[in-house]
Parts: sequence; C-alpha cells; structure tokens
Amino acid sequence: MSDSGRVGAAGEHARDAENVLKRMGYSRVVPTRREPITEASFWVQESGVPRRTFPVYVPGARGEVDAGIDRWVEVVRGTPQTRRAIFVVPNDTAAEAAWARLSRAPGSTIDHEVSILVVPNEARANPPPHFHLRSVPPKEVLRVATGVVVGLFRRAQSSDGSTPVDFEEMLVHLKHRFGIDVQRSLGVGSDEDALFLLYQLALRDSYAPGDPGANLHLLVLKPTGPAARLPWFAA
Repeated sequence: MSDSGRVGAAGEHARDAENVLKRMGYSRVVPTRREPITEASFWVQESGVPRRTFPVYVPGARGEVDAGIDRWVEVVRGTPQTRRAIFVVPNDTAAEAAWARLSRAPGSTIDHEVSILVVPNEARANPPPHFHLRSVPPKEVLRVATGVVVGLFRRAQSSDGSTPVDFEEMLVHLKHRFGIDVQRSLGVGSDEDALFLLYQLALRDSYAPGDPGANLHLLVLKPTGPAARLPWFAA
C-alpha cells in the first residue's frame, strides 16, 4: 500500500472511532496540557468531567496496535501518575491480544486507566462497536472491589446514611470504570454468584491465616465493640 493509501485508511479509522466515542458520550477535544506520552490519533473528553481527557490510538496499518501499546508502555513505565489511554482495535480477538500485551508490562493494568475499544472495519458488524471487558485474576477483582466498597461506605457516612451502600453499584463501577468482566474473571454466571465468591475471597485474603484482625478487607465501622470490624460484604 502506498503512503497516501495508509494515511487515508488511518483517517477513515480515526473518523469511525471518533463517531463511536461520540455516541458513547465522549467528545473530541484539544488537550490544554501536553502529557509526556506518545503522539495520539486524537483526544477525547468524558462527558461531564472536564479534566478526564483520554488520548485515543487508532492503528492505520497491520501491527500498529502492538507498536502503539509498546510505545505507550515505554513512556509511562516507572511514572507515579495515572496514565489514561484508549486503544482502538478491529475485533475481540485483537482486543484480547492487546490486553495480554498490556498485562505483561510492569505493574497492574488497573494502575492506569486503559480501555480497549472494538471498532469493526465493517459498518454493520456483529457485535457492534463496544469497549472490550478484560478478564483478570480473582485477586485483582477483589483488590479493586474492596477499594470501590470503601469509597461507597465513605460516601454513605458523609451523607449521614442518606446514600445507601449498593453492591450492585460496585459491580457497575468494576465494569464501566475499570473495564473488568467480573463474571468471566471469577468463572461464574451471575452477579449473585460473583458477589458471593468475592465475599469468600475477602474472608480468606489475610496476612495471617485464621487471624480475622489481619484480614485486608475488614471495615472499621466503630472504634470498639463486637461490630467494630466485619467483612465489607457482611456490612
């Protein structure tokens, strides 16, 4: 393919990706502050959150997805700041390969806000464009779930109980904010089974087996008393 052909293909893919993201609530923006990352195809902003801007990487030729991920990982390696990115791929097989490539990088992929957007080359492909949810080890699901639940409890406490803690909301955050396929990661077929298994994992995940005081997932609800500490699911 000639250089002009490659540029044209890349432009079409970028327009398709931009249109898909627009339907999903993202708008194209010019970043006000240049981040020390590799050159993106374009930038988008999450609806209603001005500071949540994402660089979008659209491949223009075969193999550019891997190359773009490798360049991005090399730049953000060792930096303490959270880095955001949306990588566009043509199908779910390429999305799985992209997640596998990211998972081999140092640190957890959850340490960065990375999404893989599937935009098929065909206009009426099945399934339609979508964010590809990733499968992660159960302990990684538990790690993020615990953080989300702590945030939900803090929000409830700050609102004097007017905002209840809803574990279904936790599952929504795991899916939409962190891009985790909870059921596939845990090997279950329903949200109820996922919550039950997370509860069992939380009970077992402790520094000292058999010592409930060393459990990593206990909530301190009161300074003292029999209900001072209990697993977040039981709470």
